[in-house]
Amino acid sequence: MDRAPGTAVRRRRLRAGVLVCALALALPLAGAGPASAADVNNVRNAGFEAGLGDWTCSANSGTTVSSPVHGGTAALRATPAGQDNARCTQTVAVRPNSTYRLTGWVRGGYAYLGVNGTGTTDVSTWTPDSGSWKQLSTSFTTGSSTTSVTVYTHGWYGQAAYYADDLSVFGPDGGGGGEEEPEVPGTPGGLGVSGTTSSSVSLAWNAVSGATGYTVYRDGTKVTAVSGTSATVTGLAADTSYSFQVAAVNAAGESPKSAAVTARTKQKDGGGSGDLPEHAVTGYWQNFDNGAAVQRLSDVQNAYDIIAVAFADATGTPGAVTFNLDSAGLNGYTVAQFKADVRTKQAAGKKVIISVGGEKGTVSVNDSASAANFANSVYALMQEYGFDGVDIDLENGLNPTYMTQALRALSAKAGPDMILTMAPQTIDMQSTSGSYFRTALNVKDILTVVNMQYYNSGSMLGCDGKVYSQGTVDFLTALACIQLEGGLDPSQVGLGLPASTRGAGSGYVSPSVVNNALDCLTRGTGCGSFKPSRTYPSLRGAMTWSTNWDATAGNAWSNAVGPHVHALP
Repeated sequence: MDRAPGTAVRRRRLRAGVLVCALALALPLAGAGPASAADVNNVRNAGFEAGLGDWTCSANSGTTVSSPVHGGTAALRATPAGQDNARCTQTVAVRPNSTYRLTGWVRGGYAYLGVNGTGTTDVSTWTPDSGSWKQLSTSFTTGSSTTSVTVYTHGWYGQAAYYADDLSVFGPDGGGGGEEEPEVPGTPGGLGVSGTTSSSVSLAWNAVSGATGYTVYRDGTKVTAVSGTSATVTGLAADTSYSFQVAAVNAAGESPKSAAVTARTKQKDGGGSGDLPEHAVTGYWQNFDNGAAVQRLSDVQNAYDIIAVAFADATGTPGAVTFNLDSAGLNGYTVAQFKADVRTKQAAGKKVIISVGGEKGTVSVNDSASAANFANSVYALMQEYGFDGVDIDLENGLNPTYMTQALRALSAKAGPDMILTMAPQTIDMQSTSGSYFRTALNVKDILTVVNMQYYNSGSMLGCDGKVYSQGTVDFLTALACIQLEGGLDPSQVGLGLPASTRGAGSGYVSPSVVNNALDCLTRGTGCGSFKPSRTYPSLRGAMTWSTNWDATAGNAWSNAVGPHVHALP
Protein backbone atom coordinates (compact mmCIF):
# COMPACT_ATOMS: atom_id res chain seq x y z
CA MET A 1 0.00 0.00 0.00
CA ASP A 2 1.21 3.51 -0.75
CA ARG A 3 1.96 6.00 1.99
CA ALA A 4 2.62 8.91 -0.40
CA PRO A 5 0.28 10.39 -3.02
CA GLY A 6 0.96 9.72 -6.65
CA THR A 7 4.08 7.67 -5.91
CA ALA A 8 4.90 5.21 -8.69
CA VAL A 9 6.14 2.47 -6.43
CA ARG A 10 7.92 -0.77 -7.30
CA ARG A 11 8.81 0.25 -10.86
CA ARG A 12 11.49 -2.45 -10.89
CA ARG A 13 8.82 -4.98 -10.03
CA LEU A 14 6.68 -3.72 -12.89
CA ARG A 15 9.47 -4.26 -15.40
CA ALA A 16 10.35 -7.62 -13.87
CA GLY A 17 6.70 -8.67 -13.98
CA VAL A 18 6.43 -7.92 -17.67
CA LEU A 19 9.67 -9.67 -18.57
CA VAL A 20 9.11 -12.65 -16.31
CA CYS A 21 5.69 -13.28 -17.78
CA ALA A 22 7.20 -13.15 -21.26
CA LEU A 23 9.90 -15.56 -20.23
CA ALA A 24 7.31 -17.84 -18.70
CA LEU A 25 5.83 -18.26 -22.14
CA ALA A 26 9.21 -18.66 -23.83
CA LEU A 27 11.19 -21.01 -21.59
CA PRO A 28 10.23 -24.70 -21.49
CA LEU A 29 10.46 -26.65 -18.28
CA ALA A 30 12.33 -29.52 -19.86
CA GLY A 31 12.39 -33.03 -18.53
CA ALA A 32 15.37 -35.36 -18.27
CA GLY A 33 16.00 -38.84 -19.53
CA PRO A 34 17.58 -41.84 -17.79
CA ALA A 35 21.34 -42.21 -17.38
CA SER A 36 23.57 -45.28 -17.44
CA ALA A 37 25.10 -46.91 -14.37
CA ALA A 38 28.62 -45.66 -15.29
CA ASP A 39 27.57 -42.02 -15.39
CA VAL A 40 28.87 -39.46 -12.87
CA ASN A 41 28.14 -35.94 -11.76
CA ASN A 42 30.69 -33.85 -13.66
CA VAL A 43 30.18 -30.66 -11.63
CA ARG A 44 32.96 -29.81 -9.18
CA ASN A 45 32.03 -28.43 -5.77
CA ALA A 46 28.42 -29.19 -6.64
CA GLY A 47 27.18 -28.50 -3.10
CA PHE A 48 29.33 -25.40 -2.44
CA GLU A 49 30.99 -27.06 0.55
CA ALA A 50 34.27 -25.56 -0.72
CA GLY A 51 32.84 -22.05 -0.83
CA LEU A 52 32.77 -20.58 -4.33
CA GLY A 53 35.66 -22.75 -5.46
CA ASP A 54 35.29 -23.62 -9.20
CA TRP A 55 32.44 -21.09 -9.48
CA THR A 56 32.45 -17.50 -10.78
CA CYS A 57 29.63 -15.07 -9.95
CA SER A 58 29.04 -11.79 -11.77
CA ALA A 59 29.55 -8.49 -9.92
CA ASN A 60 30.48 -10.29 -6.70
CA SER A 61 26.83 -11.26 -6.42
CA GLY A 62 27.40 -14.73 -4.95
CA THR A 63 28.39 -16.05 -1.55
CA THR A 64 27.96 -19.30 0.34
CA VAL A 65 25.71 -19.73 3.36
CA SER A 66 25.20 -22.39 5.99
CA SER A 67 21.41 -21.93 6.00
CA PRO A 68 19.20 -22.67 4.21
CA VAL A 69 20.89 -25.66 2.57
CA HIS A 70 19.43 -28.50 0.56
CA GLY A 71 22.13 -31.00 1.41
CA GLY A 72 25.47 -30.93 3.19
CA THR A 73 26.62 -27.83 5.03
CA ALA A 74 26.52 -25.04 2.46
CA ALA A 75 24.57 -23.53 -0.43
CA LEU A 76 24.95 -20.66 -2.89
CA ARG A 77 23.18 -17.36 -2.23
CA ALA A 78 23.24 -14.91 -5.14
CA THR A 79 21.61 -11.48 -5.13
CA PRO A 80 20.56 -9.58 -8.28
CA ALA A 81 21.24 -5.83 -8.16
CA GLY A 82 20.70 -3.10 -10.73
CA GLN A 83 21.47 -4.45 -14.19
CA ASP A 84 23.14 -7.60 -12.82
CA ASN A 85 21.08 -10.79 -12.58
CA ALA A 86 23.52 -12.62 -10.26
CA ARG A 87 24.86 -15.10 -12.81
CA CYS A 88 27.14 -17.82 -11.40
CA THR A 89 29.00 -20.15 -13.78
CA GLN A 90 31.28 -23.17 -13.93
CA THR A 91 33.07 -24.69 -16.91
CA VAL A 92 32.35 -28.43 -16.81
CA ALA A 93 34.28 -31.09 -18.73
CA VAL A 94 32.10 -33.38 -20.87
CA ARG A 95 32.43 -35.95 -23.64
CA PRO A 96 31.46 -35.30 -27.26
CA ASN A 97 28.25 -36.81 -28.65
CA SER A 98 26.91 -37.55 -25.17
CA THR A 99 23.66 -36.87 -23.32
CA TYR A 100 23.66 -35.28 -19.88
CA ARG A 101 21.02 -34.52 -17.28
CA LEU A 102 21.35 -31.05 -15.73
CA THR A 103 19.70 -30.67 -12.32
CA GLY A 104 19.88 -28.34 -9.35
CA TRP A 105 17.91 -27.43 -6.25
CA VAL A 106 16.82 -23.80 -5.84
CA ARG A 107 14.69 -21.61 -3.58
CA GLY A 108 14.17 -17.94 -2.78
CA GLY A 109 13.69 -15.48 -5.66
CA TYR A 110 13.29 -16.27 -9.35
CA ALA A 111 15.96 -18.85 -10.25
CA TYR A 112 17.28 -20.04 -13.60
CA LEU A 113 19.47 -23.05 -14.45
CA GLY A 114 21.00 -23.59 -17.85
CA VAL A 115 23.98 -24.58 -19.97
CA ASN A 116 25.83 -22.89 -22.86
CA GLY A 117 28.37 -24.16 -25.37
CA THR A 118 26.84 -27.60 -25.89
CA GLY A 119 27.63 -27.62 -29.60
CA THR A 120 23.98 -28.50 -30.25
CA THR A 121 21.00 -26.83 -28.55
CA ASP A 122 21.69 -24.91 -25.36
CA VAL A 123 18.94 -25.37 -22.76
CA SER A 124 17.64 -23.68 -19.62
CA THR A 125 14.80 -23.94 -17.14
CA TRP A 126 13.47 -21.68 -14.36
CA THR A 127 11.00 -21.30 -11.53
CA PRO A 128 9.33 -18.32 -9.86
CA ASP A 129 10.03 -17.51 -6.20
CA SER A 130 9.68 -20.42 -3.80
CA GLY A 131 9.85 -20.65 -0.02
CA SER A 132 11.09 -24.23 -0.11
CA TRP A 133 13.67 -26.16 -2.12
CA LYS A 134 12.55 -27.04 -5.64
CA GLN A 135 14.42 -29.17 -8.17
CA LEU A 136 15.03 -27.83 -11.68
CA SER A 137 15.85 -30.39 -14.34
CA THR A 138 16.58 -30.46 -18.05
CA SER A 139 18.87 -32.38 -20.43
CA PHE A 140 21.24 -31.70 -23.31
CA THR A 141 23.39 -33.47 -25.87
CA THR A 142 26.94 -32.40 -26.72
CA GLY A 143 28.24 -31.86 -30.22
CA SER A 144 30.85 -33.95 -32.02
CA SER A 145 33.75 -31.74 -30.86
CA THR A 146 32.40 -30.45 -27.53
CA THR A 147 34.65 -31.19 -24.55
CA SER A 148 33.35 -28.59 -22.10
CA VAL A 149 30.17 -26.62 -21.40
CA THR A 150 29.33 -23.67 -19.17
CA VAL A 151 26.72 -24.37 -16.51
CA TYR A 152 25.05 -21.31 -15.05
CA THR A 153 22.50 -20.15 -12.52
CA HIS A 154 21.04 -16.67 -12.30
CA GLY A 155 18.16 -14.73 -10.80
CA TRP A 156 16.14 -11.90 -12.28
CA TYR A 157 16.47 -8.13 -12.21
CA GLY A 158 14.83 -6.44 -9.25
CA GLN A 159 13.90 -9.75 -7.62
CA ALA A 160 14.99 -11.28 -4.33
CA ALA A 161 18.15 -13.32 -3.78
CA TYR A 162 18.02 -16.94 -4.89
CA TYR A 163 19.68 -20.01 -3.37
CA ALA A 164 21.14 -22.97 -5.29
CA ASP A 165 22.57 -26.26 -4.08
CA ASP A 166 23.48 -29.79 -5.21
CA LEU A 167 23.94 -29.04 -8.92
CA SER A 168 24.60 -31.94 -11.25
CA VAL A 169 25.64 -32.54 -14.85
CA PHE A 170 24.99 -36.25 -14.81
CA GLY A 171 26.32 -38.36 -17.65
CA PRO A 172 29.53 -39.84 -19.06
CA ASP A 173 32.68 -38.85 -17.17
CA GLY A 174 34.26 -35.87 -18.92
CA GLY A 175 37.50 -36.27 -16.96
CA GLY A 176 37.20 -33.00 -15.09
CA GLY A 177 37.19 -34.45 -11.61
CA GLY A 178 33.48 -34.33 -10.87
CA GLU A 179 31.73 -35.98 -7.96
CA GLU A 180 30.31 -39.48 -7.70
CA GLU A 181 26.55 -39.60 -7.97
CA PRO A 182 24.74 -40.86 -4.84
CA GLU A 183 22.60 -43.97 -4.83
CA VAL A 184 18.82 -43.77 -4.74
CA PRO A 185 17.79 -43.51 -1.05
CA GLY A 186 15.76 -46.08 0.81
CA THR A 187 12.02 -45.97 1.47
CA PRO A 188 10.96 -43.77 4.42
CA GLY A 189 9.46 -45.49 7.42
CA GLY A 190 7.36 -44.38 10.35
CA LEU A 191 4.91 -42.25 8.36
CA GLY A 192 2.17 -41.01 10.67
CA VAL A 193 -0.46 -38.29 11.05
CA SER A 194 0.53 -35.58 13.53
CA GLY A 195 -2.50 -33.31 13.21
CA THR A 196 -5.58 -32.38 11.20
CA THR A 197 -7.82 -29.36 10.58
CA SER A 198 -10.87 -28.97 8.38
CA SER A 199 -8.62 -28.28 5.38
CA SER A 200 -5.20 -29.75 6.18
CA VAL A 201 -3.35 -32.85 7.36
CA SER A 202 0.07 -32.74 9.03
CA LEU A 203 2.45 -35.68 8.53
CA ALA A 204 5.80 -36.80 9.96
CA TRP A 205 8.18 -39.67 9.15
CA ASN A 206 11.66 -41.02 9.88
CA ALA A 207 14.75 -39.61 8.18
CA VAL A 208 16.43 -41.65 5.42
CA SER A 209 20.21 -41.76 5.10
CA GLY A 210 21.43 -40.08 1.91
CA ALA A 211 18.13 -38.33 1.22
CA THR A 212 18.23 -34.63 0.40
CA GLY A 213 14.45 -34.20 0.34
CA TYR A 214 11.09 -35.95 0.41
CA THR A 215 8.05 -36.05 -1.85
CA VAL A 216 4.57 -36.32 -0.35
CA TYR A 217 1.76 -38.04 -2.26
CA ARG A 218 -1.99 -37.72 -1.65
CA ASP A 219 -4.09 -40.51 -3.11
CA GLY A 220 -1.18 -41.38 -5.40
CA THR A 221 -0.62 -37.82 -6.70
CA LYS A 222 2.41 -35.71 -5.77
CA VAL A 223 1.27 -32.70 -3.73
CA THR A 224 4.41 -31.24 -2.18
CA ALA A 225 8.18 -31.63 -1.76
CA VAL A 226 10.03 -30.76 1.45
CA SER A 227 13.58 -30.96 2.76
CA GLY A 228 12.67 -32.05 6.31
CA THR A 229 10.78 -35.00 7.79
CA SER A 230 7.39 -33.36 8.18
CA ALA A 231 4.86 -31.63 5.96
CA THR A 232 1.38 -30.14 6.08
CA VAL A 233 -0.88 -30.83 3.11
CA THR A 234 -3.40 -28.02 2.69
CA GLY A 235 -6.38 -27.19 0.48
CA LEU A 236 -8.32 -30.30 1.50
CA ALA A 237 -12.08 -30.72 1.77
CA ALA A 238 -13.62 -30.82 5.23
CA ASP A 239 -14.75 -34.13 6.75
CA THR A 240 -13.02 -36.16 4.03
CA SER A 241 -10.64 -39.16 4.14
CA TYR A 242 -7.33 -39.09 2.27
CA SER A 243 -4.46 -41.54 1.78
CA PHE A 244 -0.86 -40.32 2.05
CA GLN A 245 2.57 -41.72 1.15
CA VAL A 246 6.07 -40.27 1.16
CA ALA A 247 9.21 -41.01 -0.88
CA ALA A 248 12.85 -40.00 -0.27
CA VAL A 249 14.81 -38.23 -3.02
CA ASN A 250 18.35 -37.16 -3.87
CA ALA A 251 20.25 -36.38 -7.06
CA ALA A 252 20.13 -40.06 -8.06
CA GLY A 253 16.36 -40.31 -7.99
CA GLU A 254 13.36 -41.13 -5.84
CA SER A 255 12.80 -44.11 -3.55
CA PRO A 256 9.74 -46.35 -3.64
CA LYS A 257 6.76 -44.84 -1.83
CA SER A 258 6.22 -45.61 1.84
CA ALA A 259 3.35 -47.58 3.25
CA ALA A 260 0.16 -45.47 3.10
CA VAL A 261 -1.56 -43.84 6.06
CA THR A 262 -5.14 -42.57 6.06
CA ALA A 263 -6.33 -39.34 7.65
CA ARG A 264 -9.73 -37.67 7.82
CA THR A 265 -10.04 -33.89 7.93
CA LYS A 266 -12.21 -32.28 10.59
CA GLN A 267 -15.65 -30.88 9.96
CA LYS A 268 -15.66 -27.26 8.83
CA ASP A 269 -16.09 -24.98 11.81
CA GLY A 270 -16.71 -21.73 9.94
CA GLY A 271 -13.88 -19.93 11.75
CA GLY A 272 -12.09 -16.92 10.39
CA SER A 273 -15.08 -14.79 9.37
CA GLY A 274 -17.03 -14.09 12.53
CA ASP A 275 -20.41 -12.55 11.67
CA LEU A 276 -19.31 -10.81 8.47
CA PRO A 277 -21.83 -10.48 5.66
CA GLU A 278 -21.52 -13.06 2.92
CA HIS A 279 -20.17 -10.40 0.56
CA ALA A 280 -17.96 -7.76 2.17
CA VAL A 281 -16.10 -4.57 1.28
CA THR A 282 -12.70 -3.88 2.85
CA GLY A 283 -11.15 -0.43 3.10
CA TYR A 284 -7.80 0.72 4.44
CA TRP A 285 -7.90 3.68 6.83
CA GLN A 286 -4.75 5.80 6.83
CA ASN A 287 -3.12 6.54 10.17
CA PHE A 288 -1.14 9.34 8.50
CA ASP A 289 -1.64 12.37 6.29
CA ASN A 290 -0.29 11.96 2.76
CA GLY A 291 -2.52 14.42 0.97
CA ALA A 292 -5.69 12.34 1.05
CA ALA A 293 -8.66 13.47 3.14
CA VAL A 294 -7.81 13.12 6.83
CA GLN A 295 -10.39 10.94 8.56
CA ARG A 296 -11.18 9.83 12.03
CA LEU A 297 -12.31 6.23 12.22
CA SER A 298 -15.84 7.50 12.79
CA ASP A 299 -15.67 9.21 9.38
CA VAL A 300 -15.13 5.96 7.47
CA GLN A 301 -17.92 5.44 4.96
CA ASN A 302 -20.71 3.03 5.93
CA ALA A 303 -20.14 0.85 2.85
CA TYR A 304 -17.01 -0.66 4.39
CA ASP A 305 -17.54 -3.90 6.33
CA ILE A 306 -13.87 -4.45 7.23
CA ILE A 307 -11.75 -1.44 8.15
CA ALA A 308 -8.01 -2.14 8.08
CA VAL A 309 -6.05 0.34 10.18
CA ALA A 310 -2.84 1.12 8.28
CA PHE A 311 -0.35 0.41 9.73
CA ALA A 312 1.22 -1.28 12.74
CA ASP A 313 4.85 -0.33 13.32
CA ALA A 314 7.87 -2.60 13.73
CA THR A 315 9.74 -2.53 17.04
CA GLY A 316 13.29 -3.35 18.04
CA THR A 317 12.18 -6.90 18.88
CA PRO A 318 12.23 -9.21 15.81
CA GLY A 319 8.68 -9.98 14.69
CA ALA A 320 7.00 -7.74 17.25
CA VAL A 321 4.77 -4.82 16.26
CA THR A 322 3.11 -1.90 18.01
CA PHE A 323 0.60 0.79 17.05
CA ASN A 324 1.22 4.53 17.30
CA LEU A 325 -1.76 6.74 16.53
CA ASP A 326 -0.59 9.76 14.50
CA SER A 327 -2.50 12.26 16.59
CA ALA A 328 -0.56 15.22 15.22
CA GLY A 329 -1.11 14.22 11.59
CA LEU A 330 -4.79 13.50 12.25
CA ASN A 331 -5.62 16.93 13.64
CA GLY A 332 -5.41 16.04 17.32
CA TYR A 333 -7.26 12.70 17.18
CA THR A 334 -6.66 11.08 20.58
CA VAL A 335 -6.16 7.46 21.53
CA ALA A 336 -9.28 7.58 23.69
CA GLN A 337 -11.34 8.87 20.77
CA PHE A 338 -9.86 6.23 18.48
CA LYS A 339 -10.73 3.40 20.87
CA ALA A 340 -14.25 4.75 21.26
CA ASP A 341 -14.64 4.90 17.48
CA VAL A 342 -13.49 1.28 17.19
CA ARG A 343 -16.29 0.26 19.57
CA THR A 344 -18.83 2.37 17.71
CA LYS A 345 -17.94 0.82 14.37
CA GLN A 346 -18.17 -2.67 15.86
CA ALA A 347 -21.58 -1.86 17.36
CA ALA A 348 -22.68 -1.00 13.80
CA GLY A 349 -21.59 -4.46 12.62
CA LYS A 350 -18.20 -3.47 11.21
CA LYS A 351 -14.88 -5.23 11.78
CA VAL A 352 -11.80 -3.18 12.60
CA ILE A 353 -8.44 -4.87 12.15
CA ILE A 354 -4.80 -3.83 12.37
CA SER A 355 -2.78 -4.03 9.15
CA VAL A 356 0.87 -5.09 9.31
CA GLY A 357 3.25 -4.09 6.53
CA GLY A 358 2.53 -1.75 3.66
CA GLU A 359 4.97 -0.53 1.03
CA LYS A 360 7.48 0.57 3.68
CA GLY A 361 6.74 -2.16 6.24
CA THR A 362 9.81 -3.96 7.56
CA VAL A 363 8.35 -6.60 9.87
CA SER A 364 10.26 -9.90 9.59
CA VAL A 365 8.96 -13.22 10.90
CA ASN A 366 11.65 -15.75 10.01
CA ASP A 367 12.09 -18.04 13.00
CA SER A 368 10.10 -19.46 15.91
CA ALA A 369 11.08 -16.65 18.26
CA SER A 370 9.94 -13.88 15.91
CA ALA A 371 6.76 -15.84 15.15
CA ALA A 372 5.95 -15.91 18.86
CA ASN A 373 6.77 -12.20 19.15
CA PHE A 374 4.44 -11.42 16.28
CA ALA A 375 1.54 -13.40 17.72
CA ASN A 376 1.99 -12.01 21.22
CA SER A 377 2.32 -8.39 20.11
CA VAL A 378 -0.64 -8.45 17.69
CA TYR A 379 -2.80 -10.10 20.34
CA ALA A 380 -1.75 -7.40 22.80
CA LEU A 381 -2.91 -4.74 20.30
CA MET A 382 -6.21 -6.57 19.84
CA GLN A 383 -6.75 -6.47 23.57
CA GLU A 384 -5.70 -2.84 23.99
CA TYR A 385 -7.56 -1.31 21.06
CA GLY A 386 -10.30 -3.87 20.50
CA PHE A 387 -9.16 -4.89 17.01
CA ASP A 388 -11.06 -7.86 15.54
CA GLY A 389 -8.02 -9.33 13.84
CA VAL A 390 -5.05 -8.68 11.59
CA ASP A 391 -4.27 -7.94 7.96
CA ILE A 392 -1.01 -9.21 6.44
CA ASP A 393 0.27 -6.70 3.90
CA LEU A 394 3.98 -7.56 3.91
CA GLU A 395 5.16 -6.34 0.51
CA ASN A 396 8.84 -7.13 1.11
CA GLY A 397 8.48 -10.91 1.37
CA LEU A 398 7.48 -13.37 4.05
CA ASN A 399 8.50 -16.81 5.29
CA PRO A 400 5.51 -19.15 4.90
CA THR A 401 6.69 -21.59 7.57
CA TYR A 402 7.04 -19.05 10.35
CA MET A 403 4.24 -16.72 9.30
CA THR A 404 1.95 -19.74 9.37
CA GLN A 405 3.26 -20.53 12.83
CA ALA A 406 2.66 -16.95 13.95
CA LEU A 407 -0.88 -16.75 12.60
CA ARG A 408 -1.89 -20.07 14.11
CA ALA A 409 -0.51 -18.99 17.48
CA LEU A 410 -2.44 -15.73 17.19
CA SER A 411 -5.63 -17.57 16.24
CA ALA A 412 -5.25 -19.86 19.24
CA LYS A 413 -5.14 -16.78 21.49
CA ALA A 414 -7.87 -14.75 19.75
CA GLY A 415 -10.37 -17.53 19.06
CA PRO A 416 -12.35 -18.67 16.01
CA ASP A 417 -13.95 -15.27 15.28
CA MET A 418 -10.62 -13.59 14.52
CA ILE A 419 -10.60 -11.79 11.18
CA LEU A 420 -7.55 -12.64 9.08
CA THR A 421 -7.03 -10.86 5.77
CA MET A 422 -4.11 -10.62 3.35
CA ALA A 423 -3.19 -8.12 0.63
CA PRO A 424 -0.45 -9.64 -1.54
CA GLN A 425 0.84 -8.09 -4.75
CA THR A 426 -0.02 -9.69 -8.07
CA ILE A 427 3.41 -11.26 -8.46
CA ASP A 428 2.98 -12.97 -5.06
CA MET A 429 -0.06 -14.96 -6.23
CA GLN A 430 1.05 -16.19 -9.66
CA SER A 431 1.75 -19.68 -8.37
CA THR A 432 0.70 -21.85 -5.43
CA SER A 433 4.42 -22.44 -4.82
CA GLY A 434 4.94 -18.75 -4.00
CA SER A 435 5.50 -17.89 -0.34
CA TYR A 436 2.38 -15.70 0.00
CA PHE A 437 0.09 -18.20 -1.74
CA ARG A 438 1.50 -21.05 0.33
CA THR A 439 0.89 -19.09 3.52
CA ALA A 440 -2.72 -18.43 2.51
CA LEU A 441 -3.28 -22.12 1.85
CA ASN A 442 -1.52 -23.08 5.08
CA VAL A 443 -4.01 -21.02 7.11
CA LYS A 444 -7.03 -21.58 4.90
CA ASP A 445 -9.13 -22.84 7.80
CA ILE A 446 -8.71 -19.53 9.70
CA LEU A 447 -8.44 -17.20 6.70
CA THR A 448 -11.17 -14.63 6.01
CA VAL A 449 -10.16 -13.14 2.66
CA VAL A 450 -7.21 -12.47 0.36
CA ASN A 451 -7.61 -9.07 -1.30
CA MET A 452 -4.82 -9.10 -3.87
CA GLN A 453 -3.61 -5.67 -5.04
CA TYR A 454 -4.48 -5.45 -8.74
CA TYR A 455 -2.41 -2.27 -9.13
CA ASN A 456 1.20 -1.03 -9.19
CA SER A 457 1.77 -4.17 -11.22
CA GLY A 458 3.27 -5.23 -14.49
CA SER A 459 1.53 -7.54 -16.93
CA MET A 460 0.84 -10.94 -15.38
CA LEU A 461 -0.23 -14.43 -16.35
CA GLY A 462 -3.89 -15.41 -15.99
CA CYS A 463 -5.08 -18.89 -15.10
CA ASP A 464 -5.34 -19.64 -18.84
CA GLY A 465 -1.60 -19.02 -19.35
CA LYS A 466 -2.14 -15.80 -21.29
CA VAL A 467 -0.58 -12.46 -20.35
CA TYR A 468 -2.91 -9.67 -19.23
CA SER A 469 -2.23 -6.00 -18.58
CA GLN A 470 -3.53 -4.12 -15.56
CA GLY A 471 -6.43 -1.72 -15.92
CA THR A 472 -8.85 -4.15 -17.59
CA VAL A 473 -11.67 -6.49 -16.59
CA ASP A 474 -9.61 -9.39 -17.93
CA PHE A 475 -6.68 -8.54 -15.64
CA LEU A 476 -8.98 -8.78 -12.62
CA THR A 477 -10.86 -11.91 -13.60
CA ALA A 478 -8.04 -13.97 -15.14
CA LEU A 479 -5.74 -13.36 -12.16
CA ALA A 480 -8.50 -13.96 -9.60
CA CYS A 481 -9.07 -17.29 -11.34
CA ILE A 482 -5.60 -18.44 -10.24
CA GLN A 483 -6.62 -18.09 -6.60
CA LEU A 484 -10.11 -19.49 -7.15
CA GLU A 485 -8.76 -22.59 -8.89
CA GLY A 486 -5.57 -22.79 -6.81
CA GLY A 487 -7.11 -23.89 -3.52
CA LEU A 488 -8.78 -20.86 -1.93
CA ASP A 489 -12.51 -20.93 -1.32
CA PRO A 490 -14.37 -18.25 -3.36
CA SER A 491 -15.45 -16.68 -0.06
CA GLN A 492 -11.75 -16.08 0.60
CA VAL A 493 -11.09 -14.10 -2.58
CA GLY A 494 -11.59 -10.35 -3.03
CA LEU A 495 -10.53 -7.80 -5.64
CA GLY A 496 -8.24 -5.01 -4.38
CA LEU A 497 -8.21 -1.73 -6.33
CA PRO A 498 -7.26 1.91 -5.68
CA ALA A 499 -10.15 4.25 -4.85
CA SER A 500 -8.88 6.98 -7.17
CA THR A 501 -6.13 7.76 -9.64
CA ARG A 502 -4.15 9.31 -6.78
CA GLY A 503 -4.43 6.19 -4.63
CA ALA A 504 -1.74 4.26 -6.54
CA GLY A 505 1.04 4.76 -9.04
CA SER A 506 -0.84 2.74 -11.67
CA GLY A 507 -3.70 0.31 -12.10
CA TYR A 508 -6.71 2.49 -11.28
CA VAL A 509 -9.93 1.39 -12.98
CA SER A 510 -13.35 2.99 -12.74
CA PRO A 511 -15.85 1.48 -10.29
CA SER A 512 -17.84 0.18 -13.27
CA VAL A 513 -14.88 -2.02 -14.28
CA VAL A 514 -14.66 -3.39 -10.73
CA ASN A 515 -18.38 -4.17 -10.81
CA ASN A 516 -18.10 -5.84 -14.22
CA ALA A 517 -15.33 -8.08 -12.89
CA LEU A 518 -17.41 -9.00 -9.85
CA ASP A 519 -20.33 -9.85 -12.13
CA CYS A 520 -18.13 -11.89 -14.44
CA LEU A 521 -16.82 -14.01 -11.58
CA THR A 522 -20.11 -14.44 -9.72
CA ARG A 523 -22.71 -14.39 -12.52
CA GLY A 524 -20.80 -14.96 -15.76
CA THR A 525 -21.84 -11.56 -17.14
CA GLY A 526 -19.84 -8.41 -17.86
CA CYS A 527 -16.72 -10.38 -18.85
CA GLY A 528 -14.07 -9.23 -21.28
CA SER A 529 -12.24 -11.66 -23.58
CA PHE A 530 -11.49 -13.94 -20.63
CA LYS A 531 -14.46 -15.95 -19.42
CA PRO A 532 -13.99 -18.24 -16.40
CA SER A 533 -14.94 -21.88 -16.89
CA ARG A 534 -17.44 -21.58 -14.04
CA THR A 535 -18.90 -18.92 -11.77
CA TYR A 536 -18.13 -18.28 -8.11
CA PRO A 537 -21.30 -16.88 -6.50
CA SER A 538 -19.77 -16.85 -3.01
CA LEU A 539 -16.87 -14.54 -3.99
CA ARG A 540 -16.20 -12.42 -0.90
CA GLY A 541 -16.13 -8.97 -2.50
CA ALA A 542 -13.71 -6.09 -3.02
CA MET A 543 -11.11 -3.93 -1.26
CA THR A 544 -9.76 -0.46 -1.82
CA TRP A 545 -6.79 1.67 -0.90
CA SER A 546 -8.01 3.74 0.78
CA THR A 547 -11.10 5.08 2.57
CA ASN A 548 -9.23 8.40 2.65
CA TRP A 549 -8.61 8.53 -1.10
CA ASP A 550 -12.24 7.45 -1.57
CA ALA A 551 -13.36 10.43 0.51
CA THR A 552 -11.01 12.72 -1.46
CA ALA A 553 -12.77 11.61 -4.67
CA GLY A 554 -16.24 12.26 -3.26
CA ASN A 555 -16.83 8.64 -2.18
CA ALA A 556 -17.27 7.62 -5.82
CA TRP A 557 -15.72 4.21 -5.23
CA SER A 558 -17.68 3.14 -2.15
CA ASN A 559 -20.95 4.63 -3.46
CA ALA A 560 -20.70 2.47 -6.59
CA VAL A 561 -18.84 -0.67 -5.51
CA GLY A 562 -20.27 -0.99 -2.00
CA PRO A 563 -23.93 -1.54 -2.95
CA HIS A 564 -22.88 -3.73 -5.86
CA VAL A 565 -20.85 -6.05 -3.60
CA HIS A 566 -23.67 -6.29 -1.08
CA ALA A 567 -26.11 -7.23 -3.87
CA LEU A 568 -23.99 -10.06 -5.27
CA PRO A 569 -25.76 -13.43 -5.41
